[in-house]
Amino acid sequence: MSLLANLPSRFSSRRAAVAASVLAGALCLSALQGCSKGPEKAGAPKGAPQVAQGPIVVVKTNKGSFEMELYPDKAPLTVKNFFEYVDGGHYNGTIFHRVIKDFMIQGGGFVPDGQQKPTKPPVKNEAGNGLKNTRGTIAMARTAVVDSATSQFFVNHGDNAFLDFKNETPQGYGYCVFGKVISGMDVVDAIATAPKVDKQPGVFQDRPKEDIVIESITKKAA
Repeated sequence: MSLLANLPSRFSSRRAAVAASVLAGALCLSALQGCSKGPEKAGAPKGAPQVAQGPIVVVKTNKGSFEMELYPDKAPLTVKNFFEYVDGGHYNGTIFHRVIKDFMIQGGGFVPDGQQKPTKPPVKNEAGNGLKNTRGTIAMARTAVVDSATSQFFVNHGDNAFLDFKNETPQGYGYCVFGKVISGMDVVDAIATAPKVDKQPGVFQDRPKEDIVIESITKKAA
């Protein structure tokens, strides 16, 4: 059975078409389920509630590295799930398979040959934690099923309020933010603006021409 993410309409005209497909292959469960010029600090997400300083991970790619601070106080189940994948080496060798300028970069599920890596059972959606999908924040990709996120995540490349929690309906539940980029946002920018392959249907329609590989995600020592 193929499950495709079902996102709400994005803005209008050009972005509506983008949103209809974004994360649409995030967890397509059975079908297809730069070097940084220097550290760039990302400010706190706009309108976000105060959060305690959390653990930091380093995302090393073949285009450079960036650092993410995670929020276990706001999304404990999500952060625990993410760390289980990190500790198990799941992300090593996966790619950012969907990159959309001013929207998001998504990865953590597929390897360069297009195969999807096995995942653990899905985690409960904690999107109602008060955190917003603003530029630089990290959120979990999922299907149309509210509690379906497994390993794939995305970095918001723009402010995406339409992805925020609104209510407890399937249409309004939103996408769980569980951290933010605190250094290396220029690397994220480079990934988001990478040239893409000619149009392809399905999950790889926004895949970069040159594979952007997550070489490793590691915990940064305190």
